[in-house]
Amino acid sequence: MTRSTSMKLVLASILLVAAWGPNLVQAREPMAVSSAVSVSLAELPRQGVETYHLIRQGGPFPHEKDGVVFGNRERLLPAQKRGYYREYTVATPGGRNRGTQRIVCGGAPKTPDACYYTADHYASFRLIVR
Repeated sequence: MTRSTSMKLVLASILLVAAWGPNLVQAREPMAVSSAVSVSLAELPRQGVETYHLIRQGGPFPHEKDGVVFGNRERLLPAQKRGYYREYTVATPGGRNRGTQRIVCGGAPKTPDACYYTADHYASFRLIVR
């Protein structure tokens, strides 16, 4: 390999890391909870508001998997011990399955510390504010 070819490969590698590096690091960092990533309860779809109220009442929940532990494998929510987060289905009108909408709450089941809404099956979360 010539010196010129080696330099081109090094330069291409640097450009690739510069272009993709920030995105790769960002995907691994926990999501910052701020007003930019929040949603008011009134802004949720009607089914989301209903699910939120069911969570506060302690159920009954329409789906068998509602209330199961959410592992936060995506690491988008603040880091907590396993078992801290629980997930609940937000019904999708006309859907035949559970759909992609969920509410994930952390803390005590009826009095959670915080709840998050995802419309895209855990790809992003928004803190629910009252």
